Amino acid sequence: MDYSLTKKAAEEQITAKLSHFFGVTPEEANYEQFYKAIAMITRDMLRQGRHEFEKRCEESGSKRVYYMCMEFLMGRSLKNTLYNLNLIPVMEEALKDFGIKLDKLYDCEPDAGLGNGGLGRLAACYLDALATDGYLGMGYSILYEYGIFKQKLVDGWQTEMPDFWLPGGEVWLVAREEKSVDVSFEGNVVDRWEDGYHSVDIENAKKVHAVPYDMMVAGKDGKGVSVLRLWSAKSSEIDMNSFNQGDYLRAMEQNAMAEVISKVLYPADNHPEGKSLRLRQQYFLVSASVQDIINRHLRKYGSLDNLCDKMAIHINDTHPTLAIPELMRLLLDECGYSWDDAWDVVTKVFAYTNHTVMSEALECWSEDLFRRLLPRIYQIVKEIDNRFRSSVWEQTHDANKVERMAVISNGVVRMANLCVACCHSVNGVSALHSEILKDSVFHDFYTLTPDKFCNVTNGIAHRRWLCQANPRLTSMLSDLIGGEFVYNAECLSELAKYKDNPAVLAEIVNQRVDRGEKIGRLRRDAEARELLDVGLHAARGVVCQKAVLPAACADGGEQLADAFKEPVAQVQRAVEVEKKELFALKKIMVNHQSRLLFAVDRNEEE
Repeated sequence: MDYSLTKKAAEEQITAKLSHFFGVTPEEANYEQFYKAIAMITRDMLRQGRHEFEKRCEESGSKRVYYMCMEFLMGRSLKNTLYNLNLIPVMEEALKDFGIKLDKLYDCEPDAGLGNGGLGRLAACYLDALATDGYLGMGYSILYEYGIFKQKLVDGWQTEMPDFWLPGGEVWLVAREEKSVDVSFEGNVVDRWEDGYHSVDIENAKKVHAVPYDMMVAGKDGKGVSVLRLWSAKSSEIDMNSFNQGDYLRAMEQNAMAEVISKVLYPADNHPEGKSLRLRQQYFLVSASVQDIINRHLRKYGSLDNLCDKMAIHINDTHPTLAIPELMRLLLDECGYSWDDAWDVVTKVFAYTNHTVMSEALECWSEDLFRRLLPRIYQIVKEIDNRFRSSVWEQTHDANKVERMAVISNGVVRMANLCVACCHSVNGVSALHSEILKDSVFHDFYTLTPDKFCNVTNGIAHRRWLCQANPRLTSMLSDLIGGEFVYNAECLSELAKYKDNPAVLAEIVNQRVDRGEKIGRLRRDAEARELLDVGLHAARGVVCQKAVLPAACADGGEQLADAFKEPVAQVQRAVEVEKKELFALKKIMVNHQSRLLFAVDRNEEE
């Protein structure tokens, strides 16, 4: 795939996108419209690149890698995509003729509300690395409508606010309604024997419709493209009887309960409803994903007998653990496999990464809740537990060890134990972490199956956190050790030979200082924007406790202050009352820029 563009071609495509999707000319368009136009251009290029990448991988017989995680902290896609496709220079030149700065378009994009912290960030980096290294990778998660909550301090207390990221972020998503599947909860399991064949049905199950949306992730130079498939929960039906009787709230109740699954990442679980929702989320993710994997494989090969030869599924932490019994369910109930044959496939397909050594963080579920929400999955997990207990007893004749290693014990279902019992590979995320797993957390498992334990040290996509974050430092490092480190982070180890070189160390420090100065300029810019944001919120009667910095009034800030003089004064008075408990916001939300802000920005530039 050739991702190169001439300046003229870029200008023509930008103009066409603005006209077709927003009905405006470049002279009429605001920053957000320019951002979305360029996002759509690169998104379309990545879709074509993914198609060609899949074709090349299939011709070479490469395995597919499926990476399941409850969260992917993708960050902002525009800059990362343009950098990896080497399109930043041409887009800067094309936008210059329109009087637009590319750096300001980056601010229009919200952080995708799909992740929370390190777990999600590492998962996002894996997708980048898979694409860059030429692996046919696909991530699976949930399309959280509000993502992780935004935190504010109100009267000294943490207050959770919804994270409205989709209005600016959905431009990167491609709906794939034709790939939708149904996920079943609750109901009654009915076993049937006909002509010597065993079949299982679930009667009176509550079904949720899972609709997939794809986000493309470019590897460096666009040679590979990963896909993050995100599932949105929709109701599969409506109570027409209640609706026709005028009981609209009851008719829509099922819709609301179904769709709440994909509303928020990590809902509070300090109450029974929260625990139930989290378990529903996890099964929704894995059931939809495993069905999707099976459907894709059958379309290509017509059989599942070669499943473990053509694909691998990676469970990132314990949240996607139910993918194990879900694949067993599909093989047993839908495809007619025997237990032994199905178990053989499952153990060869799954691998597990553990992220914590704290026993209280190893996920467990109440057996009663598990049985009620997922009756068929409970039966399968119970059978796995029975067989695994027998296997451990035959090898050890140690009842205490059997109980410690059991999947179900003392009324709880242990997700980590299920992972280690099934998966052919188990790893920690650092050398020390992996040793602790072997020596303490999973020591019993290690004594029986030492070969499945290994280490994979955490890593990040340095192309984002080094190359994009500090181009001048990147250029300096390229002069020192060559540019191969952009593709292979291991090459950075060559810097070790300069550890005692005062001149090189001083130059690295200088690059950090330069970066700090740039951050300072951006912060002053952001403070002016924050002043506008504070005024807008105050004018709407929203209680805002923000530290309004007087420096924000510099370089054009006075004009903004005049527009919202009284609202800002009210906020400032509130700040003075409790200023000791307040802190300046580090992240300035400018995702929903109005035409007024666009006009102010342009006036400032002029």
